[in-house]
Amino acid sequence: MLELLFSALITIVPDYLYRRYKQGKRWGHEITLFNVWYELRWGLTACAILAVTLITVIFYFHPSTRNVSAAFRTVTILSDRGGRVAEVYVANNETVTAGQAIFRLDTTRQEAAAETARRRIDEIDAALGVITTDIASAQAQVVAAEADFLQATDDLERRQSLAERNDATVSEQELLRLQTAVSRADGQRTAAIAVLDGIKLRQATLLPAQQETARAALREAEAEIAKSTVFAEVDGTVTQFLLKPGDIVNPILRPAGILVPEVSGQGRFVAAFGQISASVVKPGMLVEITCPAKPLTIIPMVVDEVQGAIAAGQFRPGDVLVDQQDRARPGTMTAFLAPIFPEHLEQIPPGSSCVGVAYTSRTKQIEAGEITGFSAFIARIVDGMGIANAIVLRAQAILLPVKALVFT
Repeated sequence: MLELLFSALITIVPDYLYRRYKQGKRWGHEITLFNVWYELRWGLTACAILAVTLITVIFYFHPSTRNVSAAFRTVTILSDRGGRVAEVYVANNETVTAGQAIFRLDTTRQEAAAETARRRIDEIDAALGVITTDIASAQAQVVAAEADFLQATDDLERRQSLAERNDATVSEQELLRLQTAVSRADGQRTAAIAVLDGIKLRQATLLPAQQETARAALREAEAEIAKSTVFAEVDGTVTQFLLKPGDIVNPILRPAGILVPEVSGQGRFVAAFGQISASVVKPGMLVEITCPAKPLTIIPMVVDEVQGAIAAGQFRPGDVLVDQQDRARPGTMTAFLAPIFPEHLEQIPPGSSCVGVAYTSRTKQIEAGEITGFSAFIARIVDGMGIANAIVLRAQAILLPVKALVFT
């Protein structure tokens, strides 16, 4: 509307004044509603062309958006495992601090597993204490087997020496019996040594390995018990939290609630501009916004960052080919805004929806000599056209509460 009034002021009005006072034509006589187009054709044509040009230039170099919001992140309250709730420590909409317990799952099964692991450790410790007596007994058996082997060997050697001297008192059967006794004593000695080695191996390797396995099972059970209590990771407010003892919680299908961090998204707004503004909206650009949560207030901000990708082009690989015509929405360019004066955002809660206008300024390029001459003159005119959007934004700031309270 402002652009149309300005265009009419410098096109239609001079055309009418020329015909009224230069040509002497009068409104209602020579100039009527029926011949107004013919009489004011040059002014009307110039007004339309100028209005379209001004609107195009203003909205291109000073883009506006109705999609400005104080985006914030939430933390889902989840347990590492599913289970039945045993205790609930906080209430809905309660403020919590980092490290504060929120709820605890039932740990009967995990505590039983931990107690079983403790009993197993005690059993292995007792076995390690008893195995020393087994080693002493096996060593005694080895000594006895060694003595029997030596005795049998001596008897055989003595009888063999007598037989070599052709002593008739030594028979062939007796020598065979003594050789069998020596072999049996040697086998008993080898078996005793093997038993002793097995007991020592059990003491040095098997029982310590079983002990470490039991301790690992105990640590696992204790870790499961520790994970059964869910703590707040950050300071914030617990919302949508209606958990009661006896409820079932599943980390995939049924979360417990939502935690809204206190500093999540504070002082940072997200604005969506049309794709045609991609070459204009840059970091450092001045932006003004107004929010229904804080009516009749203009909040100056600056473009802190511009997202390099447009979300509408995103796709997830699947088993179906993506058809581009299915993407009806063209998508917008996302810009992140930071306040120039952070205290202006004190009464704006996270999630508020606002409207805003960005203003192009090439003063630095002109002062640095990058834009000179006629181009600098045109650049200053284009930058000054942002006042039209600034006036519109202030009108919106006035009308927002009226629209919200009366016309809705």
